[in-house]
Amino acid sequence: METKANYVLIGAFTILTAVLLLAFGLWAAKYSSEQGWQEYSVIFNEPVTGLTEGSSVQYNGISVGTVESLKLAPNDPRQVLARLKLQADTPIKVDTKAKMSITGLTGSPFIQLTGGSPNAPTLVSVDHREIPVIQTEASALQNIADTANRLVARMDEVLSEENVKRIAKTLDNLQVMTGAVADQREDLRQLIISARQSSEQLAITLKTTDHAVNDIDRDLVQKLPGLVAKLDGTLTRLDSAAGGADTILSENRAAIHSFANDGLSQLGPTLGELRGLVRDLRHLSDRLEGNPARYLLGRDAPKEFEPK
Repeated sequence: METKANYVLIGAFTILTAVLLLAFGLWAAKYSSEQGWQEYSVIFNEPVTGLTEGSSVQYNGISVGTVESLKLAPNDPRQVLARLKLQADTPIKVDTKAKMSITGLTGSPFIQLTGGSPNAPTLVSVDHREIPVIQTEASALQNIADTANRLVARMDEVLSEENVKRIAKTLDNLQVMTGAVADQREDLRQLIISARQSSEQLAITLKTTDHAVNDIDRDLVQKLPGLVAKLDGTLTRLDSAAGGADTILSENRAAIHSFANDGLSQLGPTLGELRGLVRDLRHLSDRLEGNPARYLLGRDAPKEFEPK
């Protein structure tokens, strides 16, 4: 009986020890798992079509985790909240950005992490919330969609009914103009022929002018040394004449000074006497013309005899 009791105690102790070891192993595995991962949150302001729980998260093309959950923001259904589970040693910095991306044209979408300068602090050291939030940027798909929407809106403006009417009217005007040009085909042909002839004549004239200019330039170049020599001789003679005049002025400076002081002072009375003489001569001439006999003989002119 005692032997059976010992077996029961040993079996119970063994089972209890196994359960405790299993619980410790599960706890250690969970603790190790939690220590090797870090959760982050991402808020997308665009649709995340194709992205699912378990989708890959890559940092510069390297897989660093997965998407744990996706849900709409309770305060703004236009936003999508994504919880990421990343490796704890992933260098998520404050300037790290998250965006939607796809593998090729037909691949499945995933979250791409980019940026993160070396000197920037880590996000967990700055964001002390339970789950730090990684900032997002517009994806290439969103940029393409926005650009397409803008292009469609502009096309709608360009192809409005009013613009379509204007384009149709412009086409009608072009048709009328082309018809008028077709009617004037012969005149246009003559105009083109005249323009061609004028162009040929202009080319001949320009060629002749070019030859004439070249001849003039050649003659000018040939005659230029003689002209320069003559000009130099003329300037030399002018310089000599100026030197002679300066010498004459220097030698007669005293006479010129005397004439300027004495001669010019006497010139005024002399001119006055000449003016009086001219006045008297004019008076004498007038009297001679009027009655020369009386002026010369001192009596009146004899009267002519008139027979009775």
